[in-house]
Amino acid sequence: MSAKNTSSVIAWGGKPVENLASDVSFTDVLSEDLAKNLQIKEDLSQWPELAGEDVKSQACGSTPVQETVSDEMLAQLLQLQFDQEYDRALGKEEAKYNGTSKVGVSLSNYRKIPKGSLLDEDSDSFDDDEWDKAHPDWDSFESAEKESPTISKLGYAKKGGEIITKHDTVITGRKNACKAMELEQLKIGDGGGFDMMLSNKVYNNLKAFSHQEQKRAARLNDKHEKATATMAIDPRSRLILFRLVDNNILERINGVISTGKEAVILHAEGGKSEEVIVPGECAIKVFKTTLNEFKTRDKYIAEDYRFKNRFSKQNPRKIIHMWAEKEYHNLARMRQVGLPCPDVVLLKKHILVMSFIGQGGRPAPKLREAALSAAEVDLAYSQTVSLLHKMFNECHLVHADLSEYNILWHEKQCWLIDVSQAVEPSHPHGLEFLYRDCTNVSNFFRRLGAKDAASPTELFASVSGFSVDGLEADVLSQIRDYERNEEHLTVSHPNQKLYPFDYCWQKSQEARGQQEELRQEEGSPEEEQENL
Repeated sequence: MSAKNTSSVIAWGGKPVENLASDVSFTDVLSEDLAKNLQIKEDLSQWPELAGEDVKSQACGSTPVQETVSDEMLAQLLQLQFDQEYDRALGKEEAKYNGTSKVGVSLSNYRKIPKGSLLDEDSDSFDDDEWDKAHPDWDSFESAEKESPTISKLGYAKKGGEIITKHDTVITGRKNACKAMELEQLKIGDGGGFDMMLSNKVYNNLKAFSHQEQKRAARLNDKHEKATATMAIDPRSRLILFRLVDNNILERINGVISTGKEAVILHAEGGKSEEVIVPGECAIKVFKTTLNEFKTRDKYIAEDYRFKNRFSKQNPRKIIHMWAEKEYHNLARMRQVGLPCPDVVLLKKHILVMSFIGQGGRPAPKLREAALSAAEVDLAYSQTVSLLHKMFNECHLVHADLSEYNILWHEKQCWLIDVSQAVEPSHPHGLEFLYRDCTNVSNFFRRLGAKDAASPTELFASVSGFSVDGLEADVLSQIRDYERNEEHLTVSHPNQKLYPFDYCWQKSQEARGQQEELRQEEGSPEEEQENL
């Protein structure tokens, strides 16, 4: 054999391998095999489930070692399914043990997945109807209010042959406990979870202590306590945001650009989703899920016919979802008539995705913070009045919280935001909300020195077509009389045009009185001549 082959073929159908330039000794081959065996043993110590025929074939060198990243992920998903099935079986066993007994046994410590974590399948499939059945009332104070008798103007009521006055210890104790829950600087806890009662002396001491703590906190002005207000995104909200990014609806979430009592506003970059048209820059409004403020603001939803039948105090999460849904519909209606407001992109539970008013990640300034010249002040006032007219007469909505804090100034144009509390003019308090908006707008632009800034009553009359006069208390009384007549006529004759009877009757009586005075003044000279 004078000539050597430049390549050799591995047995069992292997690929040809180039001959090495120099021969390898048998000792080096043994050391290389030893190193492979040590590596395989180390891998088996970390993954004992992988021991089998595949590992033996890799040790023999007959098949190449393959990537196991996808196999590892598949194994983790299978293990997650096994854990969830085990937890479901454990829950059924726990329910079987407890039955209808008052004392129950908890097996939560034996769960594979901790209850309430993001991997827990029960956290996403929370049944609101079951929550409603378990909690028929908002708290114990509401239940007690339904059971307690209504005290008349005389100061007492009869119940079961007994006379109960407004000074009853049980009623006053519950009222004091309910008011104590609203005191600032006091962490009372879940006082509505049981029938809590406080005497007048205890409540007065708590109230005085709360005022003292509030003054002390204002003097300290701790910056760290203020910074905690921005940490309002709970794990459930973060999970929804991550899903929006995973579905290519959003490309990136940058951070918080604004915070408020009701929600947190985030800036995000739009994705390339085929299902939804997403702008380049988006604003995400995340309504706070643990806010007691919504409990006192139910008047904006309870009397709105669009959400009236769905409103219930039983589930606070439902109310927050309805707030987000209401803003979604209000923005869509305003966009239909051409009002400058953010475009709605997507609504997911209590998270609303809108178009971003600003440029380059910098939000447009609020009208309160914008540096306006004298000409721009007049322009902003005329635009705001025009927005009020168009929103009331064409869009048939009342903002109900319009002020310099809810109007953005962008590219010499006023933009309306925060319309979650907007109601229709047919709302029982719609005209009162409109007068409040007109008062805020008039006072703000008068302070800025706008030339044609009208008074609140003049602005209210120009927008609604309903003239009022007098002091603020008289104006509110006239508006409430008109609203009562409007509500009565709407219920009695829904197809007839509304007519403010009480107000027109009062005006007719005033006009008749003025005419009689004029007649008396004109008739006095004739009477004197006749007497002469």
